[in-house]
Amino acid sequence: MGEGLFTSDLFRFLEDLRKHNDRAWFAKNKERYIDVVQEPALEFVRGFAGYLRKISPEFVADDRPSGGSLFRIYRDIRFSKDKSPYKTHVGLDFRHRRGKDVHAPSFYLHLQPGETFAAAGVWQPDRETLDKIREAIVKKPDRWKRAAYGKPFRSRFKLSGDALKRAPAGFPADHPLIEDLKWKDHVGTAMLDARTVTSEDFLPMYAKLCQASAPYVEFLCGALDLPF
Repeated sequence: MGEGLFTSDLFRFLEDLRKHNDRAWFAKNKERYIDVVQEPALEFVRGFAGYLRKISPEFVADDRPSGGSLFRIYRDIRFSKDKSPYKTHVGLDFRHRRGKDVHAPSFYLHLQPGETFAAAGVWQPDRETLDKIREAIVKKPDRWKRAAYGKPFRSRFKLSGDALKRAPAGFPADHPLIEDLKWKDHVGTAMLDARTVTSEDFLPMYAKLCQASAPYVEFLCGALDLPF
């Protein structure tokens, strides 16, 4: 089987960047970054656009090098103790067209040596957004269970993220779905490996993963009064 858009060179670059996370090294290797990371990632975004439209026309595959689906490689170090200037992973985020930031419903792909995965949902929502999702779970428990526990989704995805230790304010501790109401993130994650990601059929494979997560994302969109 041949290699796809993402190659072993991408993971080799990220591993080297982890070892040499400084501006001087990156300046010397910027063309390498563009060749083996940025350009293949933007080509993946362009290739995924057609698949995404079939899953939901409300989500966007934006191939701009800056401000689009591909996250910047540069870290925001203003408020971080870790002053390493570069991220050692590649993030692709296909957000809802009404979403302005990373906390909107989205389909996501994370490429990192030893920790590569696909994800779908809402990451670190604010309190108002989180309450809307919790209220939707309470009001539509059967639909929630079909979305979050149906075979197409749960055969590949695992609910993940941060959760409260106790029942959230305003919700009874003995609610039958209390463990779901405790979530502070609403994200499903499917772990992948470098061999899968670098295969020539990974693009349609990733599209199938997103399709499997669509009922879950659709429920979250409905909870937030967003079209799907």
